Parts: sequence; C-alpha cells; structure tokens
Amino acid sequence: MKRFIETLKNIWRIEDLRARILTTLGLILVYRLGSFVVLPGIDPTQLDALKRQTAGGLEGLLDMFSGGAFSNASIFALGIMPYISASIVIQLLTIAVPYFQRMQKEGESGRKKMNQITRWLTVLITAAQGPSYIYNLNVQLPESAFIMPGPFFVVSSVIILTAGTLFVMWLGERITDKGVGNGISLIIMIGIIARLPFALMGEFATKLEQKGGGLVMILVEIILLVVVIMAAIALVQATRRVPVQYAKRIVGNKQYGGVRQYIPLKINAAGVMPIIFAQAFMFIPMMVGRFNTEAASKFVQAFGNYEGFWYNITFAILIIAFTYFYTAVTVNPTQMAEDMKRNGGFIPGVKPGRKTVDFLDTVMSRITLPGSIFLAFIAVLPAFARLIGVNSQFAAFFGGTSLLILVGVVLDTLQQVESHLLMRHYDGLMKSGRIKGRTGSSASI
Repeated sequence: MKRFIETLKNIWRIEDLRARILTTLGLILVYRLGSFVVLPGIDPTQLDALKRQTAGGLEGLLDMFSGGAFSNASIFALGIMPYISASIVIQLLTIAVPYFQRMQKEGESGRKKMNQITRWLTVLITAAQGPSYIYNLNVQLPESAFIMPGPFFVVSSVIILTAGTLFVMWLGERITDKGVGNGISLIIMIGIIARLPFALMGEFATKLEQKGGGLVMILVEIILLVVVIMAAIALVQATRRVPVQYAKRIVGNKQYGGVRQYIPLKINAAGVMPIIFAQAFMFIPMMVGRFNTEAASKFVQAFGNYEGFWYNITFAILIIAFTYFYTAVTVNPTQMAEDMKRNGGFIPGVKPGRKTVDFLDTVMSRITLPGSIFLAFIAVLPAFARLIGVNSQFAAFFGGTSLLILVGVVLDTLQQVESHLLMRHYDGLMKSGRIKGRTGSSASI
C-alpha cells in the first residue's frame, strides 16, 4: 500500500504526465455526458422498450461498446464502432491493394492520407447505419415517443448521429495526442466498464433473492472472474522469443555488432479481431430466421441459442480459423526475414533467405494453434457462466471481446504511465518487472 501511494505521488509530481491524465479524464467525462443526451424529437421517458431490446444479442453488444448510448437513443448512439469498421476495412485493403501498400510505406505522409481516407469512410458507414437505427427506433418505440415524426426528423437525426460519431472519433484522437493511452481503445473500454456496476448490482440482487448460498455464490463468481482475468492477461502478454545473431561489422579499427537479440512473436498476434469476425458470422442465423420456413426455424433453434452446444462449438471453430487467417495477413515472415538480412542478422542454425522465412512461418503456425484454442476458450466462457446461473449482463465480463479489450487497454495505458515514470528515473509500477502491453496491428482495438 505504501508503494502504491508513493507511485501515485510520483505520477502527480511529473507535470507532463499529470496534465495528460487530467486531459484524458476530462475528455472521457465529455464522452460519458454525451451518451445521455437524447436525440432531438424523442421523448426520453419512453425508452423502456429500447432498453429491453438491448438486454442481449447483437443490440446488447452494440450497447455495451457504446456505453449505453445505443439504448439511450443518444447523439452518440452509434458510438465509435463505424470508425472501427472503417479502420478494419482500410487495414485489409492495405494487405490486398498495392495503392494502400505504397501509401503505408510513405511514412508520416502516407499515414496522414490513410487517416483521412479512414475518416471519410467513417462518414459513409455512419450515414448508412443512421437510417437503420432510426427505423429500429420507429419499430421499438410507441408513436407518442416521437415529438415531430416525419422525413425532417429522419434526416436531421442521421446528420446528428453522423456528427456524434465524428465527435467521438475526434475525442479519441485528442486523447491519443494529448492524453494517456490509445484514445479509441479507451473510449471502447469506458463504454464497457460503464455497464459493469449495473451488471454487478443485478447479480447481487438476483443472488440475494435466492434462499441460502447466495453470498457464497457471489464470492465464487468473483474468484472465477479474477482467475479468468489473469488468464486473459497471460494470453495478451504471452510471446515466444526467437534468437537473432547480428554479425560483427568492422568500421576502421572498431568492431560493431556481434550481439544476440530476440524477435518477440506473439502467441495471440490477432488480438480480439477473430472474435469480432466470428460473432459477425454467428449473427447469420438471426437473418435466416426471418424466413418463416420449417428448415429455417430448426437452423435458428440450433445455432441461435447463445448457450447451446452447436452455437458455441461453431463459434470456437470460427475463432480458431479466423485467428490463423488474421495472423497470416498481419504477420509477414518474408518482410521480417528481409529486414533481418538487411541489418546483418540471422537465426542461429538457419540459413538467411527462404529458409528463414520458412522457419518463421513454421514457428508462427505452431504458436498460433495453442493461442487460438485459448482465445476460443475465453470467448465461450460467458456461456459456461450462464450455465452456472450468472445473469447475462454480468456473464459478458467472464470472457469474450469485452474482457480482452478491457485487459489489453488497461495494460497498454499502464505501460505508457510506467514509461513516463522510468524516463524521469522513478520506479516502475511493478516490482517484478516492466508491464508488457499489446503489440502489433490489433493493439489499437
């Protein structure tokens, strides 16, 4: 406790770090206040039907990522997800389209161009999603909830939703530039954490209503949650180090190099992206269920049950497959081998060139398998939590996308704070060693 208080004092002593933390907290407060500002023309007292709709399923997931703004019919209802979708599209285009590949290699100027394209794509995605959200409001809410229904309300609401998403995106960029941590990731994390107190209170209320053993079950659930969090931290930080020997270089009368270093290859290089892709595929049964046929009904019954065997086994297999796919498109052994050769390095016992590429590819394939299986296991843990009686809102924190995002963002933010402390010659946040955050392309999600 004494060390913790001393660390807080050290953080406060560093003027730049103190200003960054206060800026981050201020911008997050603006975001949270905005999530309660209801769209003009909607009666906020008649949103009960919308809140019931977001108790589970796809709408519940969107509401979690938006911090409740979706169910509040807020100006931030679409949240930051359109920007995340645009970023994923640009990231995939960078892999497949030569124009974006060249832009990526242009350095800072190329990065600015790609950011600008991402922003414009965010506008298009939000403008396309806005009418769907307004249509959903018309279906879910009674007619009396709309003060001025009509085309003007639809057009103005779509403009406001688009502006709200762009403002949230701007807040995220300001946090990244002027605050601590990755702004977009922090906004998503805050949205998820905002649901935790209500989920925890709901679980407490449910268990206290049970006769005997309610408090014991709460204690057991909290212990299990801590164990799952520790497992998620281990998954995020796990790496395999590949040794690289750099040959000696003689310049004049001096020798340089001859040092062994390591390439840290992530066990889970894909981050949470495989879960996001797999969840998108698992919503297909809900779309098929709209066709009123006997076959469609059986299909939905088998794959539409979030706690069912077939849903979870298919979900796990998709996550494993997408983990391999996303790792293959984001980790480039050929580029790694070329960079290594260019800098005079080689892997001991492996010839430079094609042999090094094959070696790195084999290592990545082998370490991705246990990483993907572990990722799939964490993703289906909420279903096991529901089987032991945990309510659906609290069970979402026992695994899946929300838990991995929370763990990853917290580690990244603490790593930045620790870097500021060490740079000013203060002790780090932990005695056992430096905090390891996420690396790679998925670190910003």
